[in-house]
Amino acid sequence: MNTTFRLGRVGVVTLLLGAAAAMPALAHHSFAIFNMEQTRVFTGVVTRINPDANHLQIFFVPMNDERKGVLRSEDGKPMVWAVEMAGSAQAASQGISVNSLPPGTYISVALHPLRSGEAAGSRAETGAIYRCPDKKAPEAGKHCDTVEGRLAFGDGPLAAAKD
Repeated sequence: MNTTFRLGRVGVVTLLLGAAAAMPALAHHSFAIFNMEQTRVFTGVVTRINPDANHLQIFFVPMNDERKGVLRSEDGKPMVWAVEMAGSAQAASQGISVNSLPPGTYISVALHPLRSGEAAGSRAETGAIYRCPDKKAPEAGKHCDTVEGRLAFGDGPLAAAKD
C-alpha cells in the first residue's frame, strides 16, 4: 500500500513538472508583439534566410512602388525587413527554404508588423508568399502574385493591406 502511495506521489510530481515545462512553450507562441489588426504587403528582394528550427525568418529589402529600385534609409542604406514564420520544418512543407528563395529573389509577402515599429513582422494568417520568376520584377504598384510564371509558397492569396 505504501508503494502505491509513492507511485501516486511520483506521478503527481511528474505531472506538475511536465505542466511547468509546457508553460514556457505556450507563452513562446504569443503574437502580442505583432499588430494583428494591421497587414502590410511588400514586394522586395531577398537578402538572406535564417532557417531557425523555431521560427524561419526571411530578410528582404522592399522595392519602391515603381519596382525599379529598393527602399533606402536617409543614410542611403537599404531598409531591411524580416518576416517571421513557423519553424523550418513547417516552412519546408510549404516549399520555403534557403534554396527555394535564394538572395536576389523577388518576393511578395504580407505580414503583421511589430507593435514597436521595427522593420519586422509575422506571416501568420496572411496567405502565400509569392516568388516572381528569376530577374522579373512585377509592374509598377503590383506584386509577384500578378506575374506570369510566379510560384506560390503556402496556401491562399496574398492578403490585402489593412491599417
